[in-house]
Amino acid sequence: MAQIIDGKRISAEIRAEIKEQTEAFKAKRGYAPGLAVIIVGEDPASQVYVRNKKRACDEVGFYSESYELPAETTQDELLSLIDRLNADENIHGIICQLPLPRHLDETAVLLKIKPEKDVDAFHPYNVGKIMIGDYNFLPCTPAGVMALIKRSGIEVAGKNCVVIGRSNIVGKPMAMLLLHANGTVTICHSKTRDIKKICAEADILVAGVGRANFVTADMVKEGAVIIDVGINRLDSGKLCGDVDFCEVEPKASYITPVPGGVGPMTITMLMQNTLTAAKIHGK
Repeated sequence: MAQIIDGKRISAEIRAEIKEQTEAFKAKRGYAPGLAVIIVGEDPASQVYVRNKKRACDEVGFYSESYELPAETTQDELLSLIDRLNADENIHGIICQLPLPRHLDETAVLLKIKPEKDVDAFHPYNVGKIMIGDYNFLPCTPAGVMALIKRSGIEVAGKNCVVIGRSNIVGKPMAMLLLHANGTVTICHSKTRDIKKICAEADILVAGVGRANFVTADMVKEGAVIIDVGINRLDSGKLCGDVDFCEVEPKASYITPVPGGVGPMTITMLMQNTLTAAKIHGK
């Protein structure tokens, strides 16, 4: 039976550490780290994320601002808001919740956020820094995965690591972080041949494909570490990951559940990035 990697517990530990560091930061600098969150439109999932981010800021002692803009907000209006937040000395991190309404240019929005305030690490400048291994911020979900792996005592160096999914938000940066940790990395995607065979050779398998129960027992090596990044809602309303947990868990050495695995880590790592941004500010 696999050891369950408890994302809730590890997330709580890291948030307690961030809160302690924030108190020391405020005592030294005289102000709190500040995060601004922008949401355009009324996507229910995005609204939940924004509320959770506000709650996390309160928990660790950050200053926060939320901007809930109507769906018909224009490109110029959104970019003007970002310009104002870029210039605001009280704001050290800016995130714009994706996806945006179709009439808005996501690329232009991400480019407008100053790299030093880009706590989602989506700006090409920060993506390039991650590529060469000289970064200030990491994308929050891959960073959360690495924290789970490290705090569970799992060694990456020399391991055969397989990432399913090649998105800019999870798959690509996840592969790069595993590579930086000296893993041997393969990325699988919709055009990959013999995907079951490749996955079955992985010592560490990270699933971020966005398909419920995609990873089955025949795709998993005995004793593998299984990290499930997926969050999918079944017709029954139940949440599940990209990994068929009941099938795979008996074969794995470690596995993350859904919910309660990677999910809690994402906002926690956003808090870590915001604290880092505040520490950089004014140096």
